[in-house]
Amino acid sequence: MVGFPAVRMRRLRRTRAMQSINFKARIHPSDLVYPIFVDENADSPVPISSMPGCCRWPLRHLVEEVEKTIESGIKAVLLFGIPSYKDESGSSAYAPEGVIQKAVKLLKNKFGDELVVMTDVCLCEYTSHGHCGIIKGDEVDNDATLEVLGRIAVSHAEAGADFVAPSSMMDGQVKRIREALDGAGYRNVGIMAYSAKFASCFYGPFREAAGSKPKFGDRRGYQMAYGNQREALREIELDIIEGADIVMVKPALAYLDVIALAKERFNVPLAAYNVSGEYSMVKAAAQMGWLDEKAAVTEILTAIKRAGADLIITYFAREAVSWMSQL
Repeated sequence: MVGFPAVRMRRLRRTRAMQSINFKARIHPSDLVYPIFVDENADSPVPISSMPGCCRWPLRHLVEEVEKTIESGIKAVLLFGIPSYKDESGSSAYAPEGVIQKAVKLLKNKFGDELVVMTDVCLCEYTSHGHCGIIKGDEVDNDATLEVLGRIAVSHAEAGADFVAPSSMMDGQVKRIREALDGAGYRNVGIMAYSAKFASCFYGPFREAAGSKPKFGDRRGYQMAYGNQREALREIELDIIEGADIVMVKPALAYLDVIALAKERFNVPLAAYNVSGEYSMVKAAAQMGWLDEKAAVTEILTAIKRAGADLIITYFAREAVSWMSQL
């Protein structure tokens, strides 16, 4: 193999133009999904203290917020609901006039096929106990939860959702939701599965934003331990077998190896969620003057893309569009 001095890698970096043509992991606005919190209780935007720059949006401001998102070039949003009512079974999650159902109708009536509307399908925001499923005794009952997830997914499809995104990490959730959607006549509604969702400290700010912190225990009985790549790949494979159209790794930044392995092994669209804690730690460091926010965000999102993500769900989405165009 020929090496130095015949080979000089710096030739490819000599000018800005050369650096640009050698920069391959580029992010396009179509790669990004913007997560939005919709608050049924709010009359005006509610700033999220642990996520500077993010708000919980009232329904009456939602169209305006999404218009800005579309104008930036982003064509997909992922909706999370904060309901006015919670109970043990999370019944407001599948109510015909629930917060997400109303939000989806608003957005599809306004934007139609110009916008891809994705909806989180879980119970943690809707239950009084904050867990992602139906509690029996002191545990989440997997199979009882599946029936409720199916009802939620169908209610979102009825409202006009393009994709439902089950995030509760129940065994068999994709299969049950696919059956429920098909049985209700929604065969064209897709499933973006939170397939490899790890039990992570990086969800903390989200739980404040969504009011979804468990009242007891934790979620390690259903979310994955972060020390096992093979388990993550098995989870992804099972979701594909059950009918997932898009699979997801969550969080993203600490799991680039899992993203890369999934991309290599599976021939399906792959999403990665750049989660709230990853967002907040960059914001906090930037506010302290410890790092350059624009540089940090572009490097992080490029790393996620380089690892193999086809879609990146990120709270930085709108800012990233303009920053990435300057690379």
